[in-house]
Amino acid sequence: MGSQHSASARPHSSKRKKEDDRDDMWAQREQEEAIAQFPYVEFTGRDSITCLTCQGTGYFPTEQVNELVALIPHSDQRLRPQRTKQYVLLSVLLCLLASGLVVFFLFPHSVLVDDDGIKVMKVLFNKEDSLVILTITATLKISNSNFYSVAVTSLSSQVQYMNTVVGTYGTTNVSLIPPRSEQLVNFTVNTEMGGPFSYVYFFCTLPEILVHNIVIFMRTSVKISYIGHMTQSSLETHHYVDCGANATAT
Repeated sequence: MGSQHSASARPHSSKRKKEDDRDDMWAQREQEEAIAQFPYVEFTGRDSITCLTCQGTGYFPTEQVNELVALIPHSDQRLRPQRTKQYVLLSVLLCLLASGLVVFFLFPHSVLVDDDGIKVMKVLFNKEDSLVILTITATLKISNSNFYSVAVTSLSSQVQYMNTVVGTYGTTNVSLIPPRSEQLVNFTVNTEMGGPFSYVYFFCTLPEILVHNIVIFMRTSVKISYIGHMTQSSLETHHYVDCGANATAT
């Protein structure tokens, strides 16, 4: 009898244990679901205060994203700049290179003005006044070695014969010379030789002479402007001209 009681009690205890385990599992699941639905609450102790940012909700409103400041520990790697020396050295080198290029390209270089000779000369005679009229077209070669354009603001020329001024010329806003190039600038001076130089008329009209050369002196001045800088170049040249007939340089 004792063995039969023991055998019948064992299945009942095993069944009850399974039911208890099932009840515990359901109770644990219900507790987890209740915790998941329960809002965040900050439990403050004696030495702590409630978070003012989230007001105990566990999150903060989206509209406050740009108003909040995050605190980063002092030991955070983001606060330790890396390769600072390399970046500083590279910046200095780039600044020096840029400065050097600016100085190289903007530093004023010389603008050369050379005489390119007399290209055309027309001769007229006034027999009544014993006057010789020479229309002289001369050429200047202006070379711009800068990396920017330069402006020829004015050009003036004076023709002398026997230390006496017989013709003048002047103009402004002559030309614009492109960078790293040269340009020919033509100008024309009208001269008259008579009065005390009436003998020039007889010399230039003398048929027995084939070539009627006389010497004239030309003083030419050119003003050039670039980057707020003004320079002036002057030329003094002597020319042999044939006053007996028109001439054109080839």
